[in-house]
Amino acid sequence: MNEENIDGTNGCSKVRTGTQNEAALLALMEKTGYNMVQENGQRKFGGPPPGWEGPPPPRGCEVFVGKIPRDMYEDELVPVFERAGKIYEFRLMMEFSGENRGYAFVMYTTKEEAQLAIRILNNYEIRPGKFIGVCVSLDNCRLFIGAIPKEKKKEEILDEMKKVTEGVVDVIVYPSATDKSKNRGFAFVEYESHRAAAMARRKLIPGTFQLWGHTIQVDWADPEKEVDEETMQRVKVLYVRNLMISTTEETIKAEFNKFKPGAVERVKKLRDYAFVHFFNREDAVAAMSVMNGKCIDGASIEVTLAKPVNKENTWRQHLNGQISPNSENLIVFANKEESHPKTLGKLPTLPARLNGQHSPSPPEIERCTYPFFPGTKLTPISMYSLKSNHFNSAVMHLDYYCNKNNWAPPEYYLYSTTSQDGKVLLVYKIVIPAIANGSQSYFMPDKLCTTLEDAKELAAQFTLLHLDYSFRRSSINSLSPVSATLSSGTPSVLPYTSRPHSCPGCPLSPTVSLASGSHVGQRLYISNQASFF
Repeated sequence: MNEENIDGTNGCSKVRTGTQNEAALLALMEKTGYNMVQENGQRKFGGPPPGWEGPPPPRGCEVFVGKIPRDMYEDELVPVFERAGKIYEFRLMMEFSGENRGYAFVMYTTKEEAQLAIRILNNYEIRPGKFIGVCVSLDNCRLFIGAIPKEKKKEEILDEMKKVTEGVVDVIVYPSATDKSKNRGFAFVEYESHRAAAMARRKLIPGTFQLWGHTIQVDWADPEKEVDEETMQRVKVLYVRNLMISTTEETIKAEFNKFKPGAVERVKKLRDYAFVHFFNREDAVAAMSVMNGKCIDGASIEVTLAKPVNKENTWRQHLNGQISPNSENLIVFANKEESHPKTLGKLPTLPARLNGQHSPSPPEIERCTYPFFPGTKLTPISMYSLKSNHFNSAVMHLDYYCNKNNWAPPEYYLYSTTSQDGKVLLVYKIVIPAIANGSQSYFMPDKLCTTLEDAKELAAQFTLLHLDYSFRRSSINSLSPVSATLSSGTPSVLPYTSRPHSCPGCPLSPTVSLASGSHVGQRLYISNQASFF
């Protein structure tokens, strides 16, 4: 342990020596009966607790804790987290200096205790002016494997992965939307533990490893969205995947109505998957068991309950491009078709094209901070020398897009109006000088915002959609060009098409009269929550 630390339990800067730290931790161990061991950069309290019998708690019982003061330790933290329930294991990440690394993992004995900890301790003021963040933590046991030969079957991929890595439990392979006899060029490999998955990733990650003579892509699969059981008990919408592209909504509705005529309210189909809405949940559950594995137009379908989106976060997800705007606000268990395939449970987008061919999505840029050590060599660069996946906001993507087309930067014009309750509402009009004399002289969304940042971001998103850009739903909320076929003789130019962009099934928003006197017609619905009006 380090020699000196600040004891901030009472908000004061009282120096606490290493001996006092040790005494406090020993007192905690004696009081609780838990053991404490430090290894591999973390200090484990419990795991299991005294008197525990049986296996460890299941997935979903652990929470992640961030923004912990660096001079705070288990003797202060454990009593706080015990308020939510019995702690199975508390893991505090440690520096060589003896300070903690600012975050920890707390595993409870039940999922309910973990959820309670999130509710009562997220944004909890653990010291004056110091607020911790608490969210669910799931051990990732799944790897994404890309660049797999499309003719390989699930059994072949499973056998091969078992040969080259240990602890393989299952392989998830999706058939192509256009040719059900082929896979989509990627698979998800499930391992028996996070450690087994991490060891496999370490072995495969260098990029020199080959399967069937192909250099594969390896990364962590993004975890599926977790929805609490109480919410899932109210779901009456089914997600149907592996449909033929030619299959119609009418055919799907007729097939699902066979087991009980009139049970289906409506069907919304998107490419090779669909949402089937029922009037009653009981009928939806019954149809799921009857229809799962059935053939429609020659394709064996998979049917699951759709997962509702957390509505508190939906507007942020819409703004950041994480999910497709749709009237149902639903995400699904698993669906991928040549979109960025690392994530299970996010709606697909169209792929980028290069010279008329599908090009792989650029690798995701890890979003985190690294220490800046003295003496680190820095090289000045232009932002335009980076790839598009280095940018997170639509505003930056629009600037980048214009530069790549050798256009002048976009021009933003701010307008305001006042709502009936006196709020100042904002909207940006964007003019791209290079195409201002074309079919569309400016771009302006039909939603008003309460904050300047949201108004600018929304306008940039709206413009990119109309320039034939599409949101790539990945964990970094970035955008990727769609149908960007390179013009002959001008390989550096990304062409555009100026056209209204619609989303099937999305409600159209009404015409909005703006303070400038201009009117905006019906356009793509983005969101009806938070700062949008």
